[in-house]
Amino acid sequence: MSEIKLVLRQEDYDSILQHCVQGFPNEACGLLAGTMEGTVKTVTKVYLLKNIDESREHFSMDPKEQLAAIKDARKNGAVLLGNFHSHPETPSRPSEEDKKLAYDPSLEYLILSLQDQKHPVLKAFGIDSEKQVTIHEIEYVPS
Repeated sequence: MSEIKLVLRQEDYDSILQHCVQGFPNEACGLLAGTMEGTVKTVTKVYLLKNIDESREHFSMDPKEQLAAIKDARKNGAVLLGNFHSHPETPSRPSEEDKKLAYDPSLEYLILSLQDQKHPVLKAFGIDSEKQVTIHEIEYVPS
């Protein structure tokens, strides 16, 4: 575990989970915005975006929705903290493609595994420029 901690409200987790379940059997995706103080990243807004690939194995965010989310975050004084996507049939860990596409080492990369739908698993990862992966703590707080 690294020192970085992501703070996530329960209602935001529920929103991510619902979006990913509704997208099943395809991957679902979105962006996370909020504030950063030292090594603590606090999510204040979750943007649920369309996976324009409509694929079970990869995702591409709708560019128009992505731009609108970034503009909205800036307008509200938030910064982009990271993104999330689901793994409908595999564990919550970055695939080789996920690592390849992780373009910004300052972002959080969240993966929600729906491999066992009764027990979804959400994990946050840091992926550095050498594509080394670290697990980051998620602290859930009441809504």
